[in-house]
Amino acid sequence: MKLLTPVAPDDLAAVRAWFDTLARHCRAVDYEGARPIFAEDMIAFGTFTDFMHGQELAEQKQWRNVWGTIRNFRYDLDKVEAIVSADRLTAVGMAVWQSDGFHPNGNRFDRPGRTTVVLGRHKIGDPFIATHTHMSLFRGTPDRSYGKFAPSPVEERL
Repeated sequence: MKLLTPVAPDDLAAVRAWFDTLARHCRAVDYEGARPIFAEDMIAFGTFTDFMHGQELAEQKQWRNVWGTIRNFRYDLDKVEAIVSADRLTAVGMAVWQSDGFHPNGNRFDRPGRTTVVLGRHKIGDPFIATHTHMSLFRGTPDRSYGKFAPSPVEERL
């Protein structure tokens, strides 16, 4: 049985926009700016906590333990995959990321991983908001980065 249907180009663009927005805020270490793309009552999995209920806890336990320690976080937006509900109000987005991690001695290492996100919106055309995220590093990637980077301006979307 096949259940997946083709994704409307506008919906795929909206899912890609969500990933792009997250990456820009992560690179800028901009926690406050990222909050609007996550539901307040989201549920997440992360590296440091199994279940995180609520955006505030995800920010405290995950974002603040990672974003300021890495550099060059980016998704390959051309390879984002999406599954969108028939009413087009819910989507699952999947993407692979690349980033630079840092060993305690300051040496850089490749820090690739993947994200699965459940997204929702109230009406077609609205931007998607994350209700669930699951981010994980690829096997063999060190689970901690030791960089210390301050927030920077969020770059404009190209």
